[in-house]
Formats: sequence, structure tokens, C-alpha cells
Amino acid sequence: MTTTMTSVRERAAAAPWRRVYTGDQTVAVAQRDALGTTARLAVWPPDHADGAMAAVDAVLAALDLQASRFRPDSEISWLYRRSGGLFMLSDGLAEAVRVALEAARWTGGLTDPTVGQALISLGYDRDLVTIDPDRRDPLPAPVPAPGWRQVRLDGPLLHLPAGVRLDLGATAKGLGSDRAAGAVLAATGHTGGALISLGGDIATAGIPPRGGWPILAAGQSGQDGADASGTDPAGAGLGQLVRLPRGAVATSSIGYRSWRRAGRVMHHIVDPRTGLPADGPWQTASVAAMTCADANAAATAAIVAGGHAVDWLTDAGLPARLVSHGGQVRYLGGWPEQDGGHIEVPQRSWVYAGTGPCGGAR
Repeated sequence: MTTTMTSVRERAAAAPWRRVYTGDQTVAVAQRDALGTTARLAVWPPDHADGAMAAVDAVLAALDLQASRFRPDSEISWLYRRSGGLFMLSDGLAEAVRVALEAARWTGGLTDPTVGQALISLGYDRDLVTIDPDRRDPLPAPVPAPGWRQVRLDGPLLHLPAGVRLDLGATAKGLGSDRAAGAVLAATGHTGGALISLGGDIATAGIPPRGGWPILAAGQSGQDGADASGTDPAGAGLGQLVRLPRGAVATSSIGYRSWRRAGRVMHHIVDPRTGLPADGPWQTASVAAMTCADANAAATAAIVAGGHAVDWLTDAGLPARLVSHGGQVRYLGGWPEQDGGHIEVPQRSWVYAGTGPCGGAR
């Protein structure tokens, strides 16, 4: 199955960009709705903005048509309807699945793309804005993930066992940010710099502004990740302003994509081992890495790891900021404790390079 350029352009035109005033005339900032969240773009010099927005539009439209399980015409929805088998994937979806499988490997199964049926069982079977916020019907029995090792990918050839439904939520936004940042840099002639945020999953490319990109790491608000404007959209005191000279930051939070089912609060970060929402001590995990796919996977893994998250992140050597349910903050791996501090990220990638600090089956 392939993504047609007509479909890409139609999807890209659905949500227009809105310019955002930040008080800094050296950087152009714009945002729009995309992929069920907010896409934010910052680019310098500002005359690159139009080309940058067009480049991001094309990337996000293609990713949506490849990997959204909420679109009946998406490639991954097409896989759902086939109930297992051998499939020839588009290059884009093949990359997205490979990144998800590699993330599962190096996180030791803390992230797992086979949680699709578990999410559907919990009620996350459609776009969040259309979910009944207080369903009263009882929860079915938990559906643990079948396990990422059951899925085989050989180039574009995917072997998917019957009954296994993929969800790429632990890596797809990060991958989308990486793709978009690279596309902007290519579209602008590899001059200047760019930052793209998909719901707070942030990737950068090119040369940063002086002092690094300002990033607001999420606090207790349940906001979707981090903000790249240097302002706090959810209220003062709820986040931490840091500077990112290069690399990426991703945030996972149990407070943003949530709903109620049979009187119980559900959220979208599922523990693959149980098929239930992760219930550890952390409400928010922000992680910095060289790529956003790495950071996205690690932030999700930290929420799922629960009480073991500190040890896991320390072993991984990744800068991280964890916020507990009570508002206590833990800084790890060189994440700065002071506002305005710089984040230095390790110069390696795990989900792209095929190696990682952790491994083994669940």
C-alpha cells in the first residue's frame, strides 16, 4: 500500500498554521493541530518559515496516513483488517515499525508495539476527543501484549501473527518530529536551524539560536509534553525552562490522554506486561536524547518502569526529569536542576543504530 501525493496534500491542507508571537523577531514560530495533538515549528532565519511549514505538512500528512490507527484509510488500519499474515509495507511504515521494534528491544520490552489490542480493550479505540469521558460499562479482562518478538520485519516485509494489533504510540511522534526536523533543514538549504514539537516531543536540526532552544519541560499540569516557545501555556510554575543546544526532548505524561471507564481513570501509557495503564510513582517523565525517537521511547519506558525508572534511566545514561504524583522532581543524568540550564545529550542513537543500553525479553 502506498501513500499518494494527492492524499498527502489534502491532509496537509486540513489544519492551517497559526503564527505565534514570542517577542523574538529572529525566530519564526507557528503551530497547528496535527496527529491528535499540536504541532509547533520554530525556525530561523524567519524568512524560512513558509518553506519549513510546507515541509512539515508533507511529513505529518504522510505519517498520519501510514501509522494512525484512528483513520480507516491508513496503512496500519489496513493491516488490522487483514488479521495477520505477510505484508509488503511502504518505506515509511516499514521505518516506523522498525523503530518501534528496536525501541522495544533496547528498553527490554518496557515499550512494545503489540499493545494495540490492550488499548482498544481499555476504550482507546478512537481519537481521544470522540471517546466518552466517563464510560460506565465494566472493563473486560486485561489483555497483556502478545510481545514484540512475535513480529518480524525483513526490510519492507512484515510478518504479523493473527490477532496482533500494532500501536506505534511509544515512538511514532518522536519519529515524526525527527523526520520533520530533517525535512525542514533540507527544504531550507541546510542553513539556519529548526525545531519541531509534536505534542511536546521535540526534535532539532541545524544551528540552534544563541544559547540553545528554550524548552519548557512539563510539570504537574497534565499538559501534552513540553512547549518550545519559552512560555508556560498551562499556568506559571508548572514547568521548568531549560535550553537545548542540540538533540531532542520527549515527555510522557499520564495526565494528558486520559478518560474514565467503570469509575476508574484510564490513560494511554499501557504496561505491556499487564495490559493495564502503568501505575508507577511518576506522572511525568521528560528525557533528552540525540533523536526524538530515542527520547520518546525512553520517556514512555520510564513511566512503565515505575519504581525502577531511576535505575533504568541511570543505566541508559540519558538526561531525565521525573515528576511524581505528589509533585516531587528527580533530576537524572545531568538534567539541569536550575531554570535556564543547558541539557547535554549523548552523541548516539539506539533505535536507529540498532544497539542499546538495555535488552532481553520481558
